[in-house]
Amino acid sequence: MSDIKAKLDRIRERFSDPAFLANKGLSNEVGIHVFCYDPADELIVREFTARLKSESGTPYHIRECDLYEIFLRLLEDKRVLKSVAGLEEKRGRDYLLRQLQKLATPETLLEYMKYEPHEPGDILLLTGVGKIYPFLRSHMMLDSMQRYFEDIPIVMFYPGSFNGQDLGLFGRFLDGHYYRAFNLL
Repeated sequence: MSDIKAKLDRIRERFSDPAFLANKGLSNEVGIHVFCYDPADELIVREFTARLKSESGTPYHIRECDLYEIFLRLLEDKRVLKSVAGLEEKRGRDYLLRQLQKLATPETLLEYMKYEPHEPGDILLLTGVGKIYPFLRSHMMLDSMQRYFEDIPIVMFYPGSFNGQDLGLFGRFLDGHYYRAFNLL
């Protein structure tokens, strides 16, 4: 447990770095970063992100987008959330998954995430990656986000591993290939 807390403490330092906030030093790449952690530490990470959002007097401003919460809001807006359980029972899990994936495309979820203007010091935290699986794959979301958030850092909190090319969700699934991101720490 102390290992995750030590890593989380280093995040504040990283977020306070003026070069990080300005997306400098990334070879002209979009500032997409991945913070990997053991899925067993999920509750510690959630508590940490909640504290980050509530802090004041920092050079950064946290904008959190919990993908799963956005997904639920989308289903509510489309008026299908209440019928999900019945649809699964009636048509099966695979059918339900296909239908929900058609609704919850990265582009649709981005409509809920976009905001303007981006302020100096904004950092977009992408959370809920493990909760939204298998309805959305994180590499697809990152691909779609680049053009909307190219001027601010994006940090995906990821319950798994990232080796600079492959994302491994929960230490069990190959979530996809993504080479444009950087490990946060």
